[in-house]
Amino acid sequence: MAKRHNEHISIQDALKEFVETNKLEKGLNKVNVADAWANLMGNGVNNYTASVNLERDTLYVQLTSSVLREELSYGKKKIINMLNEELGKEIIKKLVIR
Repeated sequence: MAKRHNEHISIQDALKEFVETNKLEKGLNKVNVADAWANLMGNGVNNYTASVNLERDTLYVQLTSSVLREELSYGKKKIINMLNEELGKEIIKKLVIR
C-alpha cells in the first residue's frame, strides 16, 4: 500500500517517487531513448529507421538503408554520447546498428 505523506511535496517529487516505487524506470527509459533518437537524428535518418529498442544498456537500431547504416557505424561513440547527453544520464553504453 502506498505511503501517505502529511507534508506537501511537489508534483515532480511525487511522480519520481511513484516511478521508483512501481519500478517503471526501465519502460520510461525505452520510450525516452526512442524519442531522443527521433529528435537528434532528424527526418533524414528517421525515414530509414525501422525500429529503436533499448535492452539493458545496449541500443539496437534497425535501418532500412545499408548506406546509412555504414555511415552511422563510423560515429557510434559520438551518437552514444549525444543520446546520453539528451537523456541527462548514462543509459546507453553500446550501440548496435542493424
